[in-house]
Amino acid sequence: MVGRGRPSRATVYTRLDRAIRELHQRLGGLPSPLEAQEIWSDIWHLEAHHSTALEGNTLVLREVQTLLDQGRAVGAKSLREYNEVKGYGDAAKWVYGQALEPEVWNDGQLLSLSELRHIHHTAMTAVWDVAPHADASDQEGPGNFRQHDIHPFAEGMTPPSWPLVPGEIQGWVDEVCEVGRKLEEEDLGHPLPEELARLHNGFERIHPFIDGNGRAGRLVLNLILVRLGYPPIIIFKKQRDAYLASMRHADAGDYGSLGELIARAMEDNLNRFIVPNVAGPARLVPLAALANEEFSIHALRQAAQRGRLNAVQGHDGVWRSSRKSVDAYRADKHRSAAKSKTKAADQDRSRPSSYGGAP
Repeated sequence: MVGRGRPSRATVYTRLDRAIRELHQRLGGLPSPLEAQEIWSDIWHLEAHHSTALEGNTLVLREVQTLLDQGRAVGAKSLREYNEVKGYGDAAKWVYGQALEPEVWNDGQLLSLSELRHIHHTAMTAVWDVAPHADASDQEGPGNFRQHDIHPFAEGMTPPSWPLVPGEIQGWVDEVCEVGRKLEEEDLGHPLPEELARLHNGFERIHPFIDGNGRAGRLVLNLILVRLGYPPIIIFKKQRDAYLASMRHADAGDYGSLGELIARAMEDNLNRFIVPNVAGPARLVPLAALANEEFSIHALRQAAQRGRLNAVQGHDGVWRSSRKSVDAYRADKHRSAAKSKTKAADQDRSRPSSYGGAP
């Protein structure tokens, strides 16, 4: 008897391939942020929260949502932390925009050096304004490459000396563009997640900026994904140890574990778009996939938190419910509204009339 443990890496890759085919065959590709606004918004909140939390930011998801949606800082965190999230959110919004109204790519290439620098500049400017890196010179601000050598990492990997950075990062951008060409020709030769893992690790090994390399690296990875027609991925803060361990394996040329982590993240967000279109009425899906003009994601989340909508909150902080439960919630609201109208009408009929009474 085979145990029902964690699916193998090969199974994860097979499931991902199937989800990608389903996305294109059933839905005609990834819905744009305009067509699936609530799902994209939910991913945006989660990515900004978890990607900055991987670097030590302490804002909770609710604080991130309020900051990004309303521009209000709630809680009692430092200005630096709010600005970290705000900058990251601005950069992620630009990245997601490439799935809606792609800007003209640099000669049709998957990525350009100027776009890489733009992402870092956008993500880091807000926090740099209040808390610049203590060792940075005037030439090492957001969007500019470092002019310092980086000490060897605790795991032993040493980024290249700073004079080598411009050439190394241009070579890395060329590798990204080559992967794009191979994918167009269906000539990649090995699993896409492991190729993405190699590229992501390669960027972090170069460490082109004096600060913000982790955030910039994850944002650039998501730019590559949305331009290839896939949703951006989220690496959750609870995955930090596994993520760092996978990066260490990748430093030594083993991209399997990092590729698997990326594949699982790709599948998770692909399902956000696919499942609502193919799931049965009782299948649990994220609230973002159930929101519509009648019930916003905020309204559904409030109903779930108050116990009025049958829903569960997962370990990732995401509330999930089903179309069946939303239909039941809608019917209950209509019944409650009808009862309220009937009660109000009865009260009106029983109230003494102000006309025709005694003078």
